[in-house]
Amino acid sequence: MKSLEAIRALGALASESRLAVFRILVKRGPQGFTPSELSEKLQVPAPTLSFHLKELVNAGLARSRREGRNLYYGPDIGQMQALVGFLTQNCCSLAEEACDENCKPVASASRQRVKQRA
Repeated sequence: MKSLEAIRALGALASESRLAVFRILVKRGPQGFTPSELSEKLQVPAPTLSFHLKELVNAGLARSRREGRNLYYGPDIGQMQALVGFLTQNCCSLAEEACDENCKPVASASRQRVKQRA
C-alpha cells in the first residue's frame, strides 16, 4: 500500500458514522448487507448511508456486488489488512531492542537466562 492509499482509507474511516458502517461490514464478512439492512441496523437514513458507502468504496475499504435485484456491500478484507500492514510495517525498526510480531519488546537471550536462574 502506498501513502496516498493509506491517507484515503484513513480519511474514509475518520467519521464516526462511516467507521460504524465499516465495522458492521467487517462483522458480517464477505456475505455483506443490502443498503436497506444496513440502514435498519444502524438507524441511518438511506441517503446518508449511501454517501458513507460510496466513500468506503472509493477508499477501497468496501465492495459492492449485485445478486439479482439486490446490491450487497461487504468489506474488502485484503485492503483492510494492507492498511494495517502499512501502519505496522516498520514497527520497532528504530528500537534499541528487538520486538515480536505484536511490537512487544523481546527480552534478549542473556536477560531470559538471568530470569530463569532467579
